[in-house]
Amino acid sequence: MKPLFGYHMPRFTFPGVPPDRLFERLLELVGAAEAAGFDLVTVMDHFYQIAQVGQEEEPMLEAYTTLGALAARTTRVRLGTMVTGVTYRNPAHLAKTVTTLDVISGGRAVLGIGAAWNESEHRGYGFEFPPVRERMDRLDEALAICRLMFTEERPSFDGRYYRIEKALNVPRPMQPGGPAILIGGGGERRTLRLVAKYADMSNWFGPLDELRHKTEVLERHCEEVGRDPSTILRTVMSPFVLVATEREAAAAMEHIAPERREMTSAVTPEQAAEGLRPYLDAGFGGIIFRNPTMLTPEAIGLGGELISLLS
Repeated sequence: MKPLFGYHMPRFTFPGVPPDRLFERLLELVGAAEAAGFDLVTVMDHFYQIAQVGQEEEPMLEAYTTLGALAARTTRVRLGTMVTGVTYRNPAHLAKTVTTLDVISGGRAVLGIGAAWNESEHRGYGFEFPPVRERMDRLDEALAICRLMFTEERPSFDGRYYRIEKALNVPRPMQPGGPAILIGGGGERRTLRLVAKYADMSNWFGPLDELRHKTEVLERHCEEVGRDPSTILRTVMSPFVLVATEREAAAAMEHIAPERREMTSAVTPEQAAEGLRPYLDAGFGGIIFRNPTMLTPEAIGLGGELISLLS
């Protein structure tokens, strides 16, 4: 089966592009990704740029406004966040937002969600930032509500943090059962258990041996909740940056955050195809590439070459 290929956009800093042309450039890149054969386009759900990508003051577009605009200008790629912070939105409102994205896109929305972590933007925007245990509890309740809003006509839910009462979600999602739920993160005790309970997709990063271990943990959680682990699409952030020739490798690595360089290599599409096969053999069905190293249609075209090699 053909792997899913994702084009993730954590950065909206394009040298020489003024704010009034920012979306035009974004649309150019997403169009190139769709033409190259990428299956999924995602944006971060952040309000400040994060330290792993750039400076806090760099441009950051609001996620769901951006996705709605992209939905109206694309035809095939699935669209979602990587991932929404549970603390940023009431979960019923989030389910309504993602359902609206599903309607606008003709059934291409994905709900990406996680426990949230960036304390700086919480403080700046006045969002509560409870301890991680509470954020995980909130994520559990939010996932339950979103699933209900996607699948039932007038659901009710009474939790510790959130509640709904005979909630309407009309128009209904275009996708039967609602948009796929993608949970970000690989925490073994709580996050992977939530993946087993609710997720259609997951996203992890790290060395392959570590990912194999997380797979074993997920399988145990699936057994405990009565879930077939093969029904969860496991995706991984690519450990490779694509370059046309090996001579370009050093320059490409300059765009990688220092803390990620030890587990990232700049390689040609042919080399990447060889390096990614062990991930596919280990059961990972999706590979996600970040846009800081794919900021031109030509760079995205290298992704198209890789997709052809692995399809």
